[in-house]
Amino acid sequence: MGRNSIIVAAVAVVLVSACTSERVVAPPPATTATTAPARQQGYAVGLRHLALSRGEHRPLRTLLLYPAVGAESDPMRTNAPPAGGRFPLVLFSHGLHGTPERYVAAAAGWAAAGFVVALPAYPHTSEGAGVYRRADIKNQPADAAFVIREVRDLGRRAGDPLVGRIDGDHVAAAGHSAGGYTTAGMFTKEHDPRLKAGVVLAGWMAPGAFDGPAATMLFIHGDSDPVVPVAAGRAAYDRVPWSKAYVLLPKNHHAAYMLPGNRGFPEMESMVTDFLRWTLNGDPAAHDRFAAMVGNSRSGAGRMGA
Repeated sequence: MGRNSIIVAAVAVVLVSACTSERVVAPPPATTATTAPARQQGYAVGLRHLALSRGEHRPLRTLLLYPAVGAESDPMRTNAPPAGGRFPLVLFSHGLHGTPERYVAAAAGWAAAGFVVALPAYPHTSEGAGVYRRADIKNQPADAAFVIREVRDLGRRAGDPLVGRIDGDHVAAAGHSAGGYTTAGMFTKEHDPRLKAGVVLAGWMAPGAFDGPAATMLFIHGDSDPVVPVAAGRAAYDRVPWSKAYVLLPKNHHAAYMLPGNRGFPEMESMVTDFLRWTLNGDPAAHDRFAAMVGNSRSGAGRMGA
């Protein structure tokens, strides 16, 4: 899908230790494959609205998308019956003045591919926030971790429609712009080792990021981003001591590739989908597709391990 339209500025799966120089190696396999059934076609998508709150002053209304009974071509349905199987969890964070709704199209694609996707609205940086405070992004990694815990608990709560359907041991965090900063800030020294992977889209470095249990990271950035400079995303990538990949989307600015119908959206969507299938499901075919997308890119820079 549009492989030749992707510039891979620097992509490698690397391991770094205090005693050795950086080297390119094969990516570590996922610890355990999930029980989500393998399917050629996608799932229908269900939607739930969660009224979460991390304390009195931090409401976190959250959209929850999940694989549902039906066909991928079915329209999204509120409170649709969930599909059979257990599905890894993905937490997606919006950018400044953003809303979960603006990213639903991308999230629906990941839900259709077999993931439960939670999209919180952050209390002081989302559109319509009562009191807008850009500096509050420093508190959002803790908000995101809270939402993960709450959604994970749904899968264990007797009587909830999603009981037994959420694989809380295989979790990824993703986010765009300030949501990418939020995502980076979730991978600090004490982060939950069940957080296996991260996707930073047009994001930048958060204090203390990329420490603690190893996780596989994917960075995607538009090559002409006027809001978050490419250098900021690359600097965050350079700080990651774990398996990682960095991709530039050509002729793309800050957010267009997050919306269907725009240049870069099919490449972003398919790359993130296969990255999640590889890192969370341990799917070797997804890894190979991801590696081929990189290997067949116009620049040919870097390589993926087999």
